Amino acid sequence: MVSSPITKHTTSNMDKHDIPILGNFYTKEEVDQMIADALAEARAIDEASMRKHNRDATIISMILGFTCLALFVDGLLRILGIIPPFMDLDVNILDDIAEKTKVIVENDMIKSGLNKIPKAW
Repeated sequence: MVSSPITKHTTSNMDKHDIPILGNFYTKEEVDQMIADALAEARAIDEASMRKHNRDATIISMILGFTCLALFVDGLLRILGIIPPFMDLDVNILDDIAEKTKVIVENDMIKSGLNKIPKAW
């Protein structure tokens, strides 16, 4: 926009103010409005990116939680002997616990004299 020191071009929706010798400037109100608009836009972008981050983090957490739970249940069922061993790694402890418990109970019965009770079978 060309301006002369004598005449000043005005429009109804002027963004800048012409000062003949110094050049174009924004008023304080226009600067405040531009700052407010930029802050509002930054807040909107921040809220949108945080929503996306929270959604993605929730999905990742659900996948990791489900995987950990599945692996825990798999290990528990293998230890209890409900599902067969994997790659010949037998981690079944029920037989060992049952055998050790049987030995302990039999030893306690011998010490207390209860082993002399006749068996029904």
